[in-house]
Amino acid sequence: MGAVTLRVADLDAMIRYYRDGVTLDLLSHDGPVAVLGRGATPVVILQHAPELKHASPRSAGLFHTAVLFDDQAALAAAVYSVATRYPGTFTGSADHLVSQAFYFDDPEGNGVELYWDRDRTEWSWTHGSVEMDTLFLDPNGFLQEHLTEQGMTTDASGPRLGDAVVGHVHLSVGDIASAREFYVDHLGFETTATFGPQALFVSAGGYHHHMAMNTWKSAGAGRRQLALGLGRVEIVVPGADDVGELGERMAHFGVSARDDGRALEFDDPWDNVVQVRAAG
Repeated sequence: MGAVTLRVADLDAMIRYYRDGVTLDLLSHDGPVAVLGRGATPVVILQHAPELKHASPRSAGLFHTAVLFDDQAALAAAVYSVATRYPGTFTGSADHLVSQAFYFDDPEGNGVELYWDRDRTEWSWTHGSVEMDTLFLDPNGFLQEHLTEQGMTTDASGPRLGDAVVGHVHLSVGDIASAREFYVDHLGFETTATFGPQALFVSAGGYHHHMAMNTWKSAGAGRRQLALGLGRVEIVVPGADDVGELGERMAHFGVSARDDGRALEFDDPWDNVVQVRAAG
């Protein structure tokens, strides 16, 4: 997964949240657009759009952007940073068997998951489905076990622990059948888990999930109006040939694409924008 683009009302406040709280680096800030990530890898792109309004909480759009850290110490540092600098934004934590995750809402209500994956050898698969659950995870106990002295001193100008990338993106959608048709049948992801008629998890390459869609708050939602929140989801494929093949595949299914010569953009059934580009 590539960077997630968010349309935001208060650019400076959102930069502070993702930089000082989530512990991402400000990679660039050019006028109304700020890019934050780690190293050379963008994680979130913030686009200043103060003229827009917030969407209804029951509309389709972003459920959360999930930021994957490469070890538990790096995750603990980020969780500690957000919890101390933005204590009112914590919404929960869970052990999902494949991962350990902590959940927050940014200052404009966009969901954020910070997580770490267990080794793939510890994941359990049955008939092509990965075993996931939502078990209790004590945030204080996790920090006591994994927070290091260096992790406690992480700030906007201080050291960062490890790498951070977009591990997966979770969307709110109107119905799961349409989500499966678009993301599995058309786009080509593989289903890795389902939770009744309310949630679908999909991936490529045997990951537990690169994307998920649920109807927990958005059942029956129609197409999105232009609003604050999710601007675009980016998917990165190995090469230009893969982009071309995907374009042909989507055209076969009657899904129109916008092609700028570098990447293809598609609108899902709720007008969530999905961009596919080649790595590098």
